Amino acid sequence: MNKQLIPCLYLHSEKAVTGFGQRNLFGDGNVETLAKFYGDNGADELLVFDFSSADAEHDRAIGKIRDICQASEIPVIAAGNIKRMEDVKKLIYAGCAKVVLNFSKENNIKLLEEVSRRFGKERMMISISDLREFTENQDLIETYADTVLALDTVENEIAEISQISIVLHTDENRSENVLELLGEPAVSGLCGAYVSSLENDLHTFKETCEEAGIPVNTYKSNIAWSDFKLNSDGMVPVIVQDYRTDEVLMLAYMNELAFNTTLKLGKMTYWSRSRNELWTKGLTSGHVQYVKSLTIDCDNDTILAKVEQVGAACHTGNRTCFFKPLMKKEYDDINPLHVFQNVYDVITDRKEHPKEGSYTNYLFDKGIDKILKKVGEECTEIVIAAKNPDKEEIKYEISDFLYHMMVLMVEKGVSWEEITKELVKR
Repeated sequence: MNKQLIPCLYLHSEKAVTGFGQRNLFGDGNVETLAKFYGDNGADELLVFDFSSADAEHDRAIGKIRDICQASEIPVIAAGNIKRMEDVKKLIYAGCAKVVLNFSKENNIKLLEEVSRRFGKERMMISISDLREFTENQDLIETYADTVLALDTVENEIAEISQISIVLHTDENRSENVLELLGEPAVSGLCGAYVSSLENDLHTFKETCEEAGIPVNTYKSNIAWSDFKLNSDGMVPVIVQDYRTDEVLMLAYMNELAFNTTLKLGKMTYWSRSRNELWTKGLTSGHVQYVKSLTIDCDNDTILAKVEQVGAACHTGNRTCFFKPLMKKEYDDINPLHVFQNVYDVITDRKEHPKEGSYTNYLFDKGIDKILKKVGEECTEIVIAAKNPDKEEIKYEISDFLYHMMVLMVEKGVSWEEITKELVKR
């Protein structure tokens, strides 16, 4: 099993810090940016501690955790200030993959079975600061939790009596000591000061782990470079697509060094034929391309890269290099996601720029009760249509429902991206 590297964020009242250098990120609005940065740069999961006190602060912290979950493409684990079922529910609904119950608190021990049965054992992590907290509750933990977060160096003692997965939280800052801890058979993951401080060097640290024989998640190719069919310059062309929209962004070339550097850094790296040098996209401009997948074609001579594009792909400042139309035959775009987003955008525009006589503006003017009434009516129409053997009627009614549902989404500020992210999690 590959070992996990898990940076930490700590929410303190109106501030959020990484725990390393106590960097204030909350006031600057950069918490989400940092969470996303960790995911793009080699972190496997993200652990967020809520150290807020009063209920109002706790609600704001949960809101901030929701923002972090939306920005992060790696699983988010929430810890701290969990007192009741409602706290767990809010964190799970906010998008957290797991929640941490602190077993130094009696109410958390009593809470585990209930929340595990409701939300699933795989979502439960137990924090242990003393071996006694584990031994006195071992059967309960093993039955209803998935992982132990060891806040003190008790991982080996737990491993002697249990097979449960253990993530070790440590303030250790020396790389050789951290490697030794991560290399322990009992440890399935590591979080704390050292991992949080690595930032740009997570990929490099993973290389060090592999050299030490510690299995970690890295980018590896299923096909050796020697099996690629190269062009006369010893390179392969790379077609680059946005991983969310499939928009074609650019075409570039890789030699073996560029290919291996891409795998090492997790950022698209090419060989510049004009400058005759290695070129990591965005190194100077900031328009980085984070690798999501690399696929080779049937002849092994062209790579398709799906990336997360930061900023513009083209040197002209355009999002894509392919922006000069040559010819176009009119056609209907029936890509479902494109259609949904286009209708959503039209509805949004109606809300922002009302148009006289618009039915959409009529719904917005009447308010949420009218919108909800229409959504309910359309649901009923679907039920009635479904009893009809002719599928044309149900297609019409579902389309009507989807339109009114999108009016509701716009009214409540819910985007298709948020919906699709939630569906993916399920």
